Amino acid sequence: MDPSELYERHRKTLEEAVGAIRGRHFWSPYPESPSPKVYGEEAAPAGKAAFEAYLGRDFPLEGHPGTGDRVVTERSPYGLPLGVGYPRAGADALIAASQKAAGPLRDAGPDARAGICLEILDRINKRSFEMAHAVQHTSGQAFVMAFQAGGPHAQERGLEAVAYGHDMTTGYGGTVRWEKPQRKGDPLVMEKRFTAVPRGVSLLIGCNTFPTWNAYPALFASLVTGNTVIVKPHPRAVLPLAITVAIARDVLAECGLDPDAVLLAAERGEDRIAADLALRPEVRIVDFTGSSEFGDWLEANARQAAVFTEKAGVNGVVVDSTDSYKGMLGNLAFSLSLYSGQMCTTPQNIFLPAGGIDTDEGHKTADEVGEDLSGALGRLLGDPAKASGVLGAIANEGVLERLSAAEGLGEPVRRSEEVAHPDFADATVRTPAVVKVGADRDDVYGREHFGPISFLVPTSGTEESLRLLRESVGRRGALTASVYSTSEEVLAEAEKAALEAGVNLSENLTGQVFVNQSAAFSDYHGSGANRAATTSLTDPAFVAGRFNFVQSRRHG
Repeated sequence: MDPSELYERHRKTLEEAVGAIRGRHFWSPYPESPSPKVYGEEAAPAGKAAFEAYLGRDFPLEGHPGTGDRVVTERSPYGLPLGVGYPRAGADALIAASQKAAGPLRDAGPDARAGICLEILDRINKRSFEMAHAVQHTSGQAFVMAFQAGGPHAQERGLEAVAYGHDMTTGYGGTVRWEKPQRKGDPLVMEKRFTAVPRGVSLLIGCNTFPTWNAYPALFASLVTGNTVIVKPHPRAVLPLAITVAIARDVLAECGLDPDAVLLAAERGEDRIAADLALRPEVRIVDFTGSSEFGDWLEANARQAAVFTEKAGVNGVVVDSTDSYKGMLGNLAFSLSLYSGQMCTTPQNIFLPAGGIDTDEGHKTADEVGEDLSGALGRLLGDPAKASGVLGAIANEGVLERLSAAEGLGEPVRRSEEVAHPDFADATVRTPAVVKVGADRDDVYGREHFGPISFLVPTSGTEESLRLLRESVGRRGALTASVYSTSEEVLAEAEKAALEAGVNLSENLTGQVFVNQSAAFSDYHGSGANRAATTSLTDPAFVAGRFNFVQSRRHG
């Protein structure tokens, strides 16, 4: 298969994607609805069958480096046995294979690489149901969320990176004739060639909660700019990225390129292959999503590489006043509940005046806001079937431990409860806990409590609320912030605080847009301007650090 044919096949999609990242408007080539009317009557059963065929077997990765040993580390948060085995390969073997594949990928050129990336994404999209089951049973996301966030929304983020990468590597002169007029005689003439040269081997360290959504921007930003990629999944969420790697390898091989340009580095917990690979001089790019501890270590120690990290943060909400009290409470309740708060964008701290807030339903004291928020959570999550679809399942024991300890951190506003999943008897499902703490308890709300835990923090007034928001983001970082107010002056002060803290702000969300969701091609996920992340998904800086322009010249 000729990569140039792939480029022409998908060229319109690429051009529209470039237009979308420049215009920041809504656009998507990947439908987010899992309806049979969209993907066809056979897509859902075929996807489920494909997922089930992996269970209890070795994952098929032909020709992949490995010792013959197999890694089996996944367990579904819904209680479903997985038992999938993946090839175990050491750092030396992975780097040697990746370097061997680098030259042909680099020499293929930006158009060919873009065509290959677009074909990979197209094939992944066609297998979105298969991917949804894989994401659901490794991350704990509910099925519809797994389909959307793990499928089309992740694919959009990958396409977004391809659009940036291709645009940046082809938007300047490639081969030019340079002429400089002289006062006497003929002009100086030079023939110049400019080539976007990839940095080298790229290491992608995946996360448990959003294995594809967080990985695809890095994977495709590196590939489209010519860097080979070693994909190191989280041990509890290997299958979604293994499927991705297999598809990528198939497309590369069909295009006559070395499939080892994309490799899978599955590991057991004690292997620590991510730390080993990250320090190797051959590894020139590191992408990481996960804990602040390891992210900080990568930033401090992987000095030979361009390091892009998304870590933990403390997301805050400032409530000053509202003209849609029920809308605000419903929006907050859903934001706190979605995927059991296991999103890096979930609000944690809700700052509001201790004296209460003005609303369209009259003045509400801080305690009344807490009671009414608890009531909104109860209405949202009262039916187990509906609750399971919103909450999903708890991904790891650490979340359960934090949830158990939450009540002891302050005054409980709403206690977490167990929910019986209607389809999976062994699923671990919990509702959010809301705890009231004083504004002086920065030792509590000033650190991240990853999971369905939030804090109601009464303050002396909105001025203090904004100050605490700015200070907590400055100390710990944040990926989101939001504000509710009927005052344009307060909204202006909130935007000023967000700009100073370097955090993305949402104002007065009361409908079907939520602070913990972001739209590809329009919203920036993270800013790179505070401690929670060194980068934004996806902006020019995320892609530009993956290549350099190198020139050659001769007399014309």
